[in-house]
Amino acid sequence: MTTQVEATSPALTDWIPAKQFIGGEWRDGRSEKVLTDTNPFDGSQLLTMQQASREDLDDAYAAAAEAQKEWAAKTPNERRAVIARAAEILDERRDEIIAWLNAESGSTMLKANIEVASAASITREAATFPHRVSGKIMESDTPNKELRVYRAPLGVVGVISPWNFPLHLSQRSVAPALALGNAVVLKPASDTPVTGALIIAKVFEEAGLPAGVLNAVVGAGSEIGDAFVEHPVPRMISFTGSTPVGKNIGALAATGATLKYTALELGGNSPFVVLADADVDQAVRAAAMGKFLHQGQICMAVNRIIVEDAVYDEFVEKFTAHVKTLNSGDPTDPKNIVGPIINANQLQGLQTKIETAKSEGARLVLEGEVNGQVLTPTVFADVTKDMELAREEIFGPIAGIMRAKDAEDALALANDTDLGLSSAVFTSNLEQGVSFARRIKAGMTHVNDFPVQDEAHIAFGGEKNSGLGRFNGEWAIDEFTTDHTISIQHAPRDYPF
Repeated sequence: MTTQVEATSPALTDWIPAKQFIGGEWRDGRSEKVLTDTNPFDGSQLLTMQQASREDLDDAYAAAAEAQKEWAAKTPNERRAVIARAAEILDERRDEIIAWLNAESGSTMLKANIEVASAASITREAATFPHRVSGKIMESDTPNKELRVYRAPLGVVGVISPWNFPLHLSQRSVAPALALGNAVVLKPASDTPVTGALIIAKVFEEAGLPAGVLNAVVGAGSEIGDAFVEHPVPRMISFTGSTPVGKNIGALAATGATLKYTALELGGNSPFVVLADADVDQAVRAAAMGKFLHQGQICMAVNRIIVEDAVYDEFVEKFTAHVKTLNSGDPTDPKNIVGPIINANQLQGLQTKIETAKSEGARLVLEGEVNGQVLTPTVFADVTKDMELAREEIFGPIAGIMRAKDAEDALALANDTDLGLSSAVFTSNLEQGVSFARRIKAGMTHVNDFPVQDEAHIAFGGEKNSGLGRFNGEWAIDEFTTDHTISIQHAPRDYPF
């Protein structure tokens, strides 16, 4: 099948082939299914491509397994040079990548700039990993024995990435895995094949990564989803996405002849706590940033705003007034903060949540409007812990504000969830804030800042049903390598029989 990019902007060029990237070659998939990639703001067609079949997936994993041996044998400096060059290309291609993020994922200019900068930053951090891998020599209780612990790559890593921060959340696993001597097969979300995989494949191709070390397969979950995880080649599956899907992936990774490592970054229900002594004006701006960046379609986004009674009414009034000033619409217009919802199903789900919140008794203080696929901000006050807005991840521009009697009640509300990814607390007493933060059951808590944070050198991950493992920095080195203990008996020992 002949594929063709239909540009909606001068920056959307045929730099990115609308094909699978397998074994260092750009080729059409062999599935009978065709993917049509569309712009969520105006519905225009970006490209069509033949999807990957099970045979294509087998080819990708076979290519990765073969190429990984030679790639792992490269010197640390050789691997560092390729990863560092990829970071440079991300910077050089910044405008093109931003245009694709605008067009394919509905990213506003603010969010797209943040995402490209984050992806480049994590790639630069990964470029330091080849020289940071170290083993150990340890003492033994057996006479004349030496114990060594060698650190080695896992082998082949399968990466499944989501549509909300497709470039960054793919690169967060791909770059570290490659830097540490692994090969990768990358499967993006169907809504974002270009920004979630094909751009990354092209960047590493231009950076000089040997053929087969990175492969990108774009395919329907119904055709290759389970096989991607159950396949005998990958030693690890790195997944970012919803908790239900992540649990299924964890179960699939435990089937078959060999257990697989998993790194699972799953859903969130981030509490944003405002204590009575907080700077309310600053908390309002941070809450708005954490709630409405990328239309709230972020796992770390503010999901429950919990405000102590003494400042509750003031916060609701000021937050609602501030949210009314946020512009919505075309994501390529720099003045717009809220762009389109990624697809029609997601939009319908959000509209259902709004109606449910009304029926459950939440007080509507700002009603959004639907313009095409753009949902403008909606704000509910007097949300209680039994309401759907408090129980479930919203993943859209709908804010729910909860009243807490005091700080201890606020903490209890914050922890009243089976999820625990990110969180935040605002207070004028920083040490009180740290004490409060340490009692929140989450992987990350931010004092006097919004919860959407991901720095390339700091541990990122969740507790409870928000996932397993940690990304970034030395934690990524641990995740994408394995330890091999070697003992050496330097002199004959006596055995009891």
